[in-house]
Amino acid sequence: MNTQTRPVSEINRQATHILFKEMGVVDTIRFLNQFSVGQGDYTKERHTWLNDISMNDVISQIKAEKK
Repeated sequence: MNTQTRPVSEINRQATHILFKEMGVVDTIRFLNQFSVGQGDYTKERHTWLNDISMNDVISQIKAEKK
C-alpha cells in the first residue's frame, strides 16, 4: 500500500489510464462524462421555454402523441 501523498493530477492520470486499459476508450469517456459540471443555469433556462405552457397544454400534447 502506497502511503505517500501524490498530486491529484498524477492520480487522475493513473486512474484514466487504468480505466482505458480495463474498460476501453468509449466506456471510459461515458463514465467520466457523468461527472462533468456542464454549463449554464438549467433552472433559469427551463423557465424561459416552459413559462407559457400550462399543465393542460402538456397533458393535451401527451394525449396527441399517443394517438
